[in-house]
Amino acid sequence: MKICLSSAVGKRAFTFTETMVVMALGLVVIGGVLTGHLVGARFFQVTSTKLGGNDDARIAIAKLTHDIRMAKVVRIGNGNSTTFVPCGASQAQSGNAIQVYPTMATNNWIRYFKHTDNRLHRMTNSASSVLVLANFITNNAVFTSENFNGQVLTNNENNRVIGLTMQFYQIQYPIIKIGTNELYDFYQVRTKVTRRTLE
Repeated sequence: MKICLSSAVGKRAFTFTETMVVMALGLVVIGGVLTGHLVGARFFQVTSTKLGGNDDARIAIAKLTHDIRMAKVVRIGNGNSTTFVPCGASQAQSGNAIQVYPTMATNNWIRYFKHTDNRLHRMTNSASSVLVLANFITNNAVFTSENFNGQVLTNNENNRVIGLTMQFYQIQYPIIKIGTNELYDFYQVRTKVTRRTLE
């Protein structure tokens, strides 16, 4: 009985040059995959920051827009959780607070105000708690009463437009600071709303 063993003499291994070429190609592919991943992670951070900033503004704008559109009377002024002082005649209709009256009764109101804690608050005459709508606001004059050209009025015109401007120094979700050498130099949300029923 004869047993044949295959000889390893005719088989070749990779040369050193071939091994180096394969390793170099492998490193290029791995480097490309890692670079793509890091660029994607950076874009995700930028996008999630924009979405986080818009989240605060969206909540505030949705509530404010609904309340102003349904209002019978709207007053711009300065106030907090305990007081509200509307802007007087011949004064610029600009301030940190707005008081919305859903009916003609002056004891039924909804107040939005930027407090000294740099937050936009919402409260009603019937609620004991204050709702925080937006955080990290820097500008004091959040609300304005404007004409169709965007000029701030000095009286309570019936067909005026209510302007809301919020400038942020920080955005939540994730927390990103705004300013020089930061991801954003400036972040502002601005909208205009008017009542549906003009009398």
